[in-house]
Amino acid sequence: MAISTDDSCDPYLWLEDLDGPEAATWVRDRNAETVAALTGGPAFVARQAEIRQVLDADDRIPYPGWRGDGFYYDLWRDAAHPRGLWRRTTLDQYRRSEPEWDVLLDLDALAEREGENWVWGGVATLPPQHRRCLVSLSRGGADAVVVREYDLADRTFVDGGFTVAEAKTDVCWIDADHIWIGTDVGPGSLTDSGYPRVVLRWRRGTPLTDAEVVFEASTVDVGAYGWRDSTPGFERDFVSRSLDFYRSESFLLTGAGQRVRIPVPEDAEWGVCREWLLVQPRTPWPVGDLTHPAGALLAIRFDDFLAGSRDLDVLFRPDEHTSLGGSAWTRNHLILTTLTDVRSRLEVLTPGEHGWRRAPLPGVPADEQGCLVETDPERDDAYLVASEGFLQPATLRLGQVGGGVETLKRAPAFFDPGRLAVRQFFATSADGTRVPYFVVGDPAAPAGPTLLHGYGGFEVSLTPGYDGIVGRGWLARGGTYVVANIRGGGEYGPRWHRAALREHRPKAYADFAAVASDLVSRGITTPAMLGVEGGSNGGLLMGAMLTRYPSLVGAVVANVPLLDMRRYHRLLAGASWIAEYGDPDVPEDWAYLREYSPYHNVRREVRYPPVLFVTSTRDDRVHPGHARKMTARLREHGHDVSYYENVEGGHGAAANNEQRAFIEAMSLEFLWRKLGSSQMVPPRQSIRSDDRAPVAGQ
Repeated sequence: MAISTDDSCDPYLWLEDLDGPEAATWVRDRNAETVAALTGGPAFVARQAEIRQVLDADDRIPYPGWRGDGFYYDLWRDAAHPRGLWRRTTLDQYRRSEPEWDVLLDLDALAEREGENWVWGGVATLPPQHRRCLVSLSRGGADAVVVREYDLADRTFVDGGFTVAEAKTDVCWIDADHIWIGTDVGPGSLTDSGYPRVVLRWRRGTPLTDAEVVFEASTVDVGAYGWRDSTPGFERDFVSRSLDFYRSESFLLTGAGQRVRIPVPEDAEWGVCREWLLVQPRTPWPVGDLTHPAGALLAIRFDDFLAGSRDLDVLFRPDEHTSLGGSAWTRNHLILTTLTDVRSRLEVLTPGEHGWRRAPLPGVPADEQGCLVETDPERDDAYLVASEGFLQPATLRLGQVGGGVETLKRAPAFFDPGRLAVRQFFATSADGTRVPYFVVGDPAAPAGPTLLHGYGGFEVSLTPGYDGIVGRGWLARGGTYVVANIRGGGEYGPRWHRAALREHRPKAYADFAAVASDLVSRGITTPAMLGVEGGSNGGLLMGAMLTRYPSLVGAVVANVPLLDMRRYHRLLAGASWIAEYGDPDVPEDWAYLREYSPYHNVRREVRYPPVLFVTSTRDDRVHPGHARKMTARLREHGHDVSYYENVEGGHGAAANNEQRAFIEAMSLEFLWRKLGSSQMVPPRQSIRSDDRAPVAGQ
């Protein structure tokens, strides 16, 4: 069947009109239908209350951030503070079960005072005192933010300070009177992706329109950025342009105003810390007589590299089972996180006269998933590390490289792990590739309701982690939970990602289908009792499962999804993802995109599983038009489709815990009904931190 590329043939183009009256009426009608059908009953009300308890629990770990001044910073949301408190405390206080927190900014009070629905968008503090900061505030959770200068000593916004109107803005302090900024300053200042095209040096007390233009990208680039490395003794300024999602071109700015190209491969990730440059190539990098493999981590002194040396130290070399998960500096050491068949390991590397020494990083039990939370390379060699598993609530520990490790916090348990266990299996995809996946549930249970989660894109790795919402809403009621590590992600490094890039994207969908089939073959579930769920790029995965493999699943939940692959690059930030998916305006690219674009592959005669789409009007990354149009097309052909659009929430679809609890409870209600709610098991008794049961396995 031929598929037209002419937008005028799209009967639902009007649903892309974000706040148009016709589109708004359509959204209200769909929301009313879904809310009436799925919410209000006693099961929904109880589930929503349980989820809200998880989200608002007072004994959650307040994961801190370090800023170089010795304080532990945190943004805290609970029932009394739905928008959040930005606060800080000392280490001595943080060690206590109930620390005394110094509240720096109360977002709920600010929102009420100003009549705005402010959502926290982040903050940049000015070193070394960290008294002045640039606070980003989002209306309703959108990526676009308002930036305002704030004084932590006076607890007030600075009169006449740096202020930037709502836009997708990047800011970085240079010194007390200057900042790097990229923002919307009028026609021509943004790229086709909607990000800043121009880097400005803005001086305090002058209009933004008078700021000095230091660097410009092309409109077809993703964006341009400027930033400062403020490390004492190593102060440096950089500018960069993102050629696409994975390629960039970067420069060091000299004191004489010159730009010195940093000659790393365009597709490499790189970073500097003190005298060191780290480079991680995404594709093989020939250097002299050597070729460094994709996914390796290489180190060299920054000044030597700019002077022409290519004597690179190999800090990590990937293999078929192991990839680099991340790296972070302390004052004198480098901590690496690696993944071996999606199981983490942390080690510490120390540079010396005779090369780099390496040793395991203390603080993570061998049977738990470790995650480096924070380091402070300007101050010392301390680190924060968290460990958790699917059945193990997180433990946060403070360590010192070369010293001891102490437990600071333990997260509460929200469900009884009782008969549950974690198993890892490998499915065989259509082309013979082995695809790992984790199964969490009762291994002795007969085939039953199972929820399969996936993403498969943008180098994102899905690793084991504790989820109280899934635990209470799914596992505790007898469901089985599955996480698939399909191609397109980063679980096995760049090769795993590139295997499903652009025209190879259907391999990710084949992987997910293979996992679904393997679950049935192993007797864990049946197609009628298998639900699948994913968001954003994972929402595109859900659309592909719906239209390409409808007989494999019993229900689909797609959150903030991409679905129209003909027009995705023309909607909001979509153009920035062309490197991931391809360019629909190029005939060769559209030829393969149209084969899996969910919106273009809905058929009246095919029997699809019921599907729920969830999105947000304020999502300015993935346009809600994707979910709107897909819903309309499915309705047109008489298929079972439900739709809910939150009025705010941005790409997360929820702006606060109340909204998130509502959406999560609605999604679970939908899944239980469609996958056999009459067989629902009463929830096992939930447990709290004061009566936590011992658990085993991940």
